Amino acid sequence: MAKAKSAYVCNDCGADYSKWQGQCGACHAWNTLTEVRLSSAKSSPQRGARFEGYAGAGNMARVQDLSEVNLADMPRFASGSGELDRVLGGGLVPGSAILIGGHPGAGKSTLLLQTMCHLAQQMPALYVTGEESLQQVALRAQRLGLTTTNLKMLSETSVEQICTIAEQLKPIVLVVDSIQVMHVDDVQSAPGSVSQVREAAAYLTRFAKQTGTVLFLVGHVTKDGSLAGPKVLEHMIDCSLQLEGDSDGRFRTLRSHKNRFGAVNELGVFAMLEQGLKEVKNPSSIFLNRGEKASPGSLVMVVWEGTRPLLVEIQALVDQSHMNNPRRVAVGLDHNRLAMLLAVLHRHGGLQTGDQDVFVNVVGGVKVLETSADLALLLSVVSSFRDRALPQDLIVFGEVGLSGEIRPVPNGQERIREAAKHGFRRAIVPKANAPKQAPQGMTVISVSQLSEALDAL
Repeated sequence: MAKAKSAYVCNDCGADYSKWQGQCGACHAWNTLTEVRLSSAKSSPQRGARFEGYAGAGNMARVQDLSEVNLADMPRFASGSGELDRVLGGGLVPGSAILIGGHPGAGKSTLLLQTMCHLAQQMPALYVTGEESLQQVALRAQRLGLTTTNLKMLSETSVEQICTIAEQLKPIVLVVDSIQVMHVDDVQSAPGSVSQVREAAAYLTRFAKQTGTVLFLVGHVTKDGSLAGPKVLEHMIDCSLQLEGDSDGRFRTLRSHKNRFGAVNELGVFAMLEQGLKEVKNPSSIFLNRGEKASPGSLVMVVWEGTRPLLVEIQALVDQSHMNNPRRVAVGLDHNRLAMLLAVLHRHGGLQTGDQDVFVNVVGGVKVLETSADLALLLSVVSSFRDRALPQDLIVFGEVGLSGEIRPVPNGQERIREAAKHGFRRAIVPKANAPKQAPQGMTVISVSQLSEALDAL
């Protein structure tokens, strides 16, 4: 009997080595190499013989001009959820592979079950569950009050069996929950290992592209929030979505980290109710639930998420520190950027916070990834430090440079119009983003330096 060959693959970057070593030479991560047993040469052609070609083309593929490609064969269709369609770039694309990750209890299975029950009334749909029994899924559907007719269910973990059954049923949409429990017969390692996850995802993705099936894969996450499994898993699929939100919180956010058919970092907002996840069509309204009385350190900023503006409240608390090293805590913002902006505030704004604890929080659990929140962050810190409340009808956005200049941000006009629709009457914006004519009833103050913004308060 021939000895099975093995290789060592890095869980973070996917680099492979012939022998084990403590550090990956490609990404320099420690203790990330996992042994992978390679299948024999005899079994490899058999495993891929049914679905030859990875991107939907087999041995009969031909060369053609890009202008000759027929786009009418891949029309998008709606999933039944406006927020999910927004994150995906406008709807579902036939032959696409979509990976949805999130912490346990975030609502991944609930969102997909709702979507599949809706689509099953219009087209063939197959839901494959490997972690739950069919009775458990049926109980959840009954609790959520979903229409369960026409949705085909399958409890299976063998990828070969799933593809064989899917060939017979010919579903338009296929859900596999989850990829970590699936296994390929020719791979000898246990389900959930690097080799099994990689081979199972490649097999299912190849099937989806050759048959034009929309494939949803549910993925687990590690303790630091990243998708579990080899990094090559994210390169195989077309869309990588992350469902975020505390298990005891009411709202969930669905963000796209990779999308071959739409914008990256698009954000969808859902509310977790007794009837499941309900889409929030106007997210700004739920993040602006402020008190009637203005309080120091509270300010509204306009951030740009994907293809739309979003109004969120930022809160700052500056207090006398009783420690040798004052604390700097940022929730929803970059901690290092907070420290940098406080240094800019000291140098160009004349405000010393070296002996103060500074706490900053973005209300609603939103994670702000862009730099347009810089100016709002600093003004909220100044408001808390001076114990002076800012007007509740004031919105602020702008990037702050190291020399104290206020830099423009993309889509400035759309941000101002969105704030005007929600009743805001004053705005402090970068000079380059100031409109030629302000919206009716709104006063726009344009600033080019941090000192000018502080004088405008």
